[in-house]
Parts: sequence; structure tokens; C-alpha cells
Amino acid sequence: MPTRLEQFLSHLDDLSGGIEPRFFPIEKSHPGLPGVTAIVYDNLPECGMITGFTYGISLANHPLWRFGRPELCISVKSNDVRWPLALAHIGEGQRGNPFQIGDTINFGERIAPDSHMTAFVIFAPAVLDREDYTGINIGETLPINLCGLYPIHEAERRYIQDHGIGAFWDLDWDPYDVSRPSVV
Repeated sequence: MPTRLEQFLSHLDDLSGGIEPRFFPIEKSHPGLPGVTAIVYDNLPECGMITGFTYGISLANHPLWRFGRPELCISVKSNDVRWPLALAHIGEGQRGNPFQIGDTINFGERIAPDSHMTAFVIFAPAVLDREDYTGINIGETLPINLCGLYPIHEAERRYIQDHGIGAFWDLDWDPYDVSRPSVV
């Protein structure tokens, strides 16, 4: 029987059309748990974009995880691997966080040189259909649910905290453009 990791990678293979990913393990900081790994796809979903997923967050536990365990994903218009690596660092550092839609994460510094963004907001992954990011069977009672992280500016992070994710999401902005100006 395939391991939970093999089942997750098989799901990602189906989503990517079999494109070979790169793997970047992050040094673990939680005793008793393996580290988080960034799984990176270049030029996916289209040329000039990078898409990344984490694996390892779902190995932790949280009382709010009753319907699934999270892993993170990102797709941005960039070729810089720092974007998916940031997810893995966040996942490792905040393992056990519920990672709920509308939550913001202050990265505390520029995420990559091609952007002035310093934060993320969690929302459903926009490049995937619902059945592709929820209920991913890994052979356990709780499936994996993917949480999309979207890079944002600090002013946007504060706006979301003050006005909610719905008000921000309704603004005119490109969730994949890491070089865009702040919309607030």
C-alpha cells in the first residue's frame, strides 16, 4: 500500500500532468515531527509562473482539524523559488496553526527580491478546482486540504484585519502578480 506521502505526490502528479517537481526540505524545528518540504513546479500553470506545495504540516495535530489536515500552496508570476520556500518556512514555523481562510501571515520581511510584499493571506487555491484541493485521500481518516497563500502588502494585511477577507477579495487586484502595487 502506498504511503501517505506517495499518495499525496500521486495527487500532485495528476494535477501537474506528470511534470517533475523539485524538492526542498526545510530544517525541522519541532521535535518528534519530520521537517516540512517545499514541492516546486516551474512554469506551472503556465510559463513564467512558479507553483509550490508543502508537505509535512499535515503530520502535526490541531483540535480544529476535524475535516482534514492542511498543506499550503502558492502560484505566482515569478520564477523565484523563494516564494514556495517561504510557504515551507511558514509551515514549519507555524505547524499546528489551523490555517483558516482570511488569516493573514506577516512574513516580517520582503519575501523575494522581485517584490515588496511582506505578508500572505489564506484563501482557497484559485488555480485548482474544489475537488482538487479538498479531501485529498492519503489513506488516513483525515484527508489533506490545500490552503492557498497569496502574497500581499503590509497595508493590505492591515486592511484585511480591519475589513475582512471578503472586502479585500472584492478589490481589483491580481492575486498572482508579485510586483503589483498595493490596492489599499
